[in-house]
Amino acid sequence: MLRPEDRILVTDLYELTMAQAYWAHGVTGQATFSLFVRDLPPERGFLVAAGLEDVLRFLEDFRFPPEALAYLESTGIFARPFLDYLAELRFTGDVWAVPEGTLVFAQEPILEITAPIIQAQIAETYVINQVHLQTMIATKAARCVAAARGRGVVDFALRRTHGVDAGLKVARCSYLVGFQATSNVLAGKVYGIPITGTMAHSFIMAFPEEEEAFRAFAETFPERAIFLIDTYDTLEGARRAARVGRELRERGRRLLGVRLDSGDLLALSREVRRILDEAGLPEVRILASGGLDEYRIEALVGAGAPIDAFGVGTRMGVSEDWPWLDMAYKLVAYEGRPARKLSPGKASLPGPKQVFRFYDGEGKMKEDILALREERIEGGTPLLEKVMEGGRLLRPHPALAELRERFREAFGRLPEPYKALREAPRYPVRLSPGLEALANTLTAPREALGES
Repeated sequence: MLRPEDRILVTDLYELTMAQAYWAHGVTGQATFSLFVRDLPPERGFLVAAGLEDVLRFLEDFRFPPEALAYLESTGIFARPFLDYLAELRFTGDVWAVPEGTLVFAQEPILEITAPIIQAQIAETYVINQVHLQTMIATKAARCVAAARGRGVVDFALRRTHGVDAGLKVARCSYLVGFQATSNVLAGKVYGIPITGTMAHSFIMAFPEEEEAFRAFAETFPERAIFLIDTYDTLEGARRAARVGRELRERGRRLLGVRLDSGDLLALSREVRRILDEAGLPEVRILASGGLDEYRIEALVGAGAPIDAFGVGTRMGVSEDWPWLDMAYKLVAYEGRPARKLSPGKASLPGPKQVFRFYDGEGKMKEDILALREERIEGGTPLLEKVMEGGRLLRPHPALAELRERFREAFGRLPEPYKALREAPRYPVRLSPGLEALANTLTAPREALGES
């Protein structure tokens, strides 16, 4: 895992070369940078903001320790007086952000940082890295939860995530949006997430007989026995599991469930359910895993598969259908002067901002207005909150359980069409009069912003 003292070097070289040039030429004024996603992927009707806690911890601990400075000096790129300046550098800025678990859309700031430009510039890479991964995964996981329609979903992604840190963040973000548990033991320790697991096919194959393996596991874990039944013949595995399940019940114990990990999950789950019910074990749950994502879950649930819970791994843990977001961190103001990138297709919106959310008479989300921060939009709920001032947190980090509840409430207010897995409509986000007027004074063509 990344050592805390190395975190400051999680940056692109040009952040540091720009910083030295800023310093050398006295460009050290207050800057505001905005972090947002330019446009949503085709199969995403919403995004779930995540990763803020890691950003704030990084900014709290923002410093260049001697070991980092020694490495930078060894590159021969940086002047000694600039390195001495970095040795004393701390983050002294402000952060406005939407709380984790908030639903956001294209062009809406997830967070904005206002600080001396060198501080805000050096932070860019780490900020994007943390918020990008976690927002992308939280969104993918939320789609899995929505597809399951109330059935349980568990994180099995660790072994194929892109590194240990990614595995931890996948467990955290999937739990934030409604997964019930994770197989990741370290995530259980770090984040307090319930941990769960069954067995591998190797356990079954290590015993002379499949039924013997089931009995051994049940004897070792009589309160948490879940059998993997597809190592050889799935239906025969179900019959053997049922026999052991009846033996457990005779001893005052019970078989919690069986897991299917391959084959035609719809047909097999129906047959396995029949076998268990005929054996007098209607309480035994069926867990399915193996290449699942929101699309396969939706199909299984829609077909009435008698599956009680889904173990979701690789395809969620790497956001297989859309493994990146067009996330940007752009300068929007410097020393009180609004700034705007004008590049075709990548034009940004100027000035520090606020997002106002409007709801209909039934409490469902209706539209957002993207405004300048100083504007007040009557009837709208502001989404960005000031969470750090002068480099200090204004309140403790919310508990993961609180963020989980926040997301549950927010997702319940999103109209169903925007939750569609395919061809979801674009949620309405419009510019306030003040923001639109300011943008127009900076001469970017309207079509560059995707406006009609």
